[in-house]
Amino acid sequence: MLRTQFEEELNKLHNQFYSMGTQVSAQVNKAVRAFVSHDRDLAEEVIEDDQEVNDQETKLEKKSLEMIALQQPVSHDLRTIITVLKASSDLERMGDHAVSIAKATINLKGEERIHIVEADISLMGERVKAIVDASLNAYIQGDDTRAREIASWDDTVNQMYSEIQNKTLTAMEDNKETITTGKDYLMTIIYLERIGDYAKNLCEWIVYLKTGKIVEL
Repeated sequence: MLRTQFEEELNKLHNQFYSMGTQVSAQVNKAVRAFVSHDRDLAEEVIEDDQEVNDQETKLEKKSLEMIALQQPVSHDLRTIITVLKASSDLERMGDHAVSIAKATINLKGEERIHIVEADISLMGERVKAIVDASLNAYIQGDDTRAREIASWDDTVNQMYSEIQNKTLTAMEDNKETITTGKDYLMTIIYLERIGDYAKNLCEWIVYLKTGKIVEL
């Protein structure tokens, strides 16, 4: 394969990865919206669309391994392919957590709600989606400085997690009717916090892509 052809293949790989990332971001957004608006139909949509995310990861993995085997790339080219291979796995896990939130939405139908907690979960979801989107943009731009900055935003998500956890536990103690709901709230914020962690992983892969160093941000 000529160098220009190889570069075209690399570019396609980038674009496919970004496409998968935008779909996962949309899945996270829909899952949180479904949860706080009690929309079972939207939740079902998230669950159904997850197969497409899984298929995209499989295609990216196959293409990445194929390029490594056939082209035996070195240096920056190899790092580019490894980044896509590893980071697409992180995206797929984000998609799985979006599905878990959607399933919680379906479980909660008809249960006692805690509206103040749901408002906070909505804000946490917006924050997590912002981190995912910013990470994807930093990837496309190859901006490791920006990636380091975005990774620090995860501290806010962790803080929101603690605050919502405390509010939920207090509400469950005050009103036993909210215990079932509260359990799903607690699981949902765990899923959101993990999505934030995977977005931070993406930032770490961007740093690796640019510097060749594996760092913990």
